[in-house]
Amino acid sequence: MIKEFCAENFTDIPTATRNGANRIELCDNLAVGGTTPSTGVIEEVVAYAGEKSIPVMTMIRPRGGDFVYNDIELKIMHTDLIEAKKLGTDGVVFGCLTSENWLDEEALELLIETAEGLQITFHMAFDQLNQENQFKAIDWLAEHGVHRILTHGGVSKTPITENFAHLKELIRYADNRLIILPGGGISNENIQQVIEELDVSEVHGTKIVAI
Repeated sequence: MIKEFCAENFTDIPTATRNGANRIELCDNLAVGGTTPSTGVIEEVVAYAGEKSIPVMTMIRPRGGDFVYNDIELKIMHTDLIEAKKLGTDGVVFGCLTSENWLDEEALELLIETAEGLQITFHMAFDQLNQENQFKAIDWLAEHGVHRILTHGGVSKTPITENFAHLKELIRYADNRLIILPGGGISNENIQQVIEELDVSEVHGTKIVAI
């Protein structure tokens, strides 16, 4: 069972790993859903986690808000991804959409190519797509080598238990072509219910283990 701890910086990572976190999603600024952490933070977390054989997934996101990025923002993301790769991150987490409620295929192809050799997670930008496009997005992302999709299965404020039915549909449709990673509102108190109900082997959250 992979318990992916969403960390805002280095501070809570030692406690989280002692309490069972065995993968880290590293970001900054969780108040807006996470942005790219500094190179100093990436370097220290990769060194610390590497000693414990715990993979680090680094968020590549230039700002809060929507996931429709202009050329300058995409250039920033591209540079940040290259730097994270140089620093030894095991994987990256990103998502790019168009104003037409679809994947920004051109931007994603560039980032996916740059991330060659790393694990790739498409983050909760996925939840901004309408349900019909979510299934089409699974096809596209699987075909382009994305390893997993992080999703709450519904609107962000809803309890994850209310989204079990849709999450099951996504998992069934993905059919092991990529991993559907449930997240948002999963804690060390309800994690067992999520695992048993969805029959998943990976879960994600800021409270996935006791801190």
